Amino acid sequence: MSTYAIGDVQGCYQELLALLDKINFYPTNDSLWFTGDLVNRGPQSLEVLRFVKQLGDKAIVTLGNHDLHLLAVALNTAKKNAKDTLDSILTAPDRTELLDWLRARPLLHHDKSNGYTMIHAGILPQWDLQMSAGLAHEVENRLRGNNYMEFFDYMYGNKPNHWSDDLTGWDRLRLIVNAFTRLRYCDRQGRFALKEKGPPGSQSKTYQPWFTIPSRKTIKEHILFGHWSTIHLGNIKNFEEYNVYPLDTGCMWGGSLTTLRLEDKKRFSVPSRQPAVFKEAKK
Repeated sequence: MSTYAIGDVQGCYQELLALLDKINFYPTNDSLWFTGDLVNRGPQSLEVLRFVKQLGDKAIVTLGNHDLHLLAVALNTAKKNAKDTLDSILTAPDRTELLDWLRARPLLHHDKSNGYTMIHAGILPQWDLQMSAGLAHEVENRLRGNNYMEFFDYMYGNKPNHWSDDLTGWDRLRLIVNAFTRLRYCDRQGRFALKEKGPPGSQSKTYQPWFTIPSRKTIKEHILFGHWSTIHLGNIKNFEEYNVYPLDTGCMWGGSLTTLRLEDKKRFSVPSRQPAVFKEAKK
């Protein structure tokens, strides 16, 4: 019985099937964790969404920025981008069922039995695990509530760009979402640098990868995340030094789709079938 954490699929359904075949995945025995961004940019987002949903409690998914974007587009609170590949979901007969299921996914998952925590992007250095889980629940409760539509009217934006315990209302929720689904770089005070998207070492000197901040309160936690397709192209070679396990290896951009078996930390990958533009990947 094994648990496999999988990086951003983004509609790469054939690669997902190939990866599951490579690890000999059996739903009766094994579990899958997905770091988010199940959909968008890839060719078969509908198939990915349907497949993961039908796995039931054998699959755990944390919400990514592309997943939230799909929900916002479906509600007409956001416009589709030129590179979006969401039409198959938006016109599907089971659209409502799929979107309701997606909206109920968490922003953070922690498993006490194996000690791993999974998010899509990042955790601010001021937040410990307990606080992070509580903040994630604040957003999740909004997403799952009767008035969830209002949330998407205020979700987008880069401000505020740093945490304060005094934050309230939509500013508070927007910052929480940005941390969990968009964060790559920040400064030592936790100020976001959302426009920095390149590999570690390419950023301005003011900022550093969120997980390398010396005062980070989650330094002792084992954290799985995706979102950062260029992270393995940078100057960090030993991520375990920081107790983090980045799993986005740029499948959508011609890289690979990767999973980590949590029991022994063994990685498995399959090559992407998408056009090879991985080195220019920006999400």
